[in-house]
This record gives sequence, structure tokens and C-alpha cells, in this order.
Amino acid sequence: MPFSKLVDAFRGGDAAAGNELLGRYRPWLKLLARLQGEGSLPGKFDGSDIVQQTMLEAFRAASQFLGHSEAEFATWLRQILAHALQHEIRRYRGTEKRDVSREVSIDDELNRSSDRLRALLAADEPSPSQKAILNEQEVLLADILERLPDDYREVIVLRNLQNLSHEEVARRMNRGLGAVRMLWVRALARLRKEIKSQEGGGNN
Repeated sequence: MPFSKLVDAFRGGDAAAGNELLGRYRPWLKLLARLQGEGSLPGKFDGSDIVQQTMLEAFRAASQFLGHSEAEFATWLRQILAHALQHEIRRYRGTEKRDVSREVSIDDELNRSSDRLRALLAADEPSPSQKAILNEQEVLLADILERLPDDYREVIVLRNLQNLSHEEVARRMNRGLGAVRMLWVRALARLRKEIKSQEGGGNN
């Protein structure tokens, strides 16, 4: 179903439409939650729970979404995710006091994570049609990453999205430094192949 029709049905309380619409953003929300949550909730982070809470809140607030584009919808969801993360941080730290400055900071950090997603997609001189996709929704990358082999996805997340050194990535993945470097090269090549394949499929 086209995005505009899904959004209209979602606003009207159609559960099936809402599940289909939000399902498109689940890998992206999961990735953003991981990038933010692992730094703020060491040893306590469960991205699945936070994403589920985000989606429940989105259902409850469906009628409040007044935008029309996919970019506006993604921004709206990212704000809900920021609130869910802030609630989890308050619970973890044992305080119920709302820290507005921290909430704004989380939203800023999520924006920066989105920027890193777009930068990763744009790293290989994208075509004009790819640029249009990148500017509108980095959701594409999260979906592609979700489909990659686990070790490919992990090395890209750690190296490119969390900006860790090769040495730290090797330690996290319990691999040799040379093996991690080769894995990273292969993972990026696979990622770019999948991006180009996605672009070609979209042009058919």
C-alpha cells in the first residue's frame, strides 16, 4: 500500500495499516536505539523493548502526526524514540525527574546517528537517484544492514557508526586485527552491492 494511504489509515486507527507502516521502520529504530542506548545504558540496554515501547507510543499518538512525507514521519518516530530512551535512562538511574536538557541531547545524538547513516550510504559517490533516497530516509540502510550476515553488520556498526578503532572492533568481536580489517572491507563491499541492487530494483 502506498505511504500516503498507509498514513491515513494509521491515523484512523487501522491496526493492520499501522503494523505494516511501523514495520518498515523497525530495523531503523532498532539501529538508532542501539547506537544511543549502548552508550547511555551500559550493561542494561535492551533495544527490542525500547523499540516496542516506541511503536506502542506511536500507535497511541497516531492522530497527532500531521505530516505527509516519509521524512516527516521518520522525524516524528525519532522524537518518540528519544522520549522512550529518556524514560529508560531515568528508570535505570533511579530518578523520575524529567531532565529536559538530557532529552534534547538524546534527540540531537539521534540526529547525529542519522547523519552517520546517510554518510555511510553516500560514501561511494552515489548516483543522483541514490542521493534522493539518502536525503529522504536513511531507513534504507538500516533495512539493508538488517539483512546482512551478522558479522558484516556488526563490523560496520562498530567501525562506521560507532566510530571505534580497528583495534577496539577486534577486541569487541574477539578477532585478530588483520581478520577484522579484511572483514570490514568485505562487509563494505557487500553493503555497497546491496545498495546498488536496491537502487536498480527501484528503477524497474
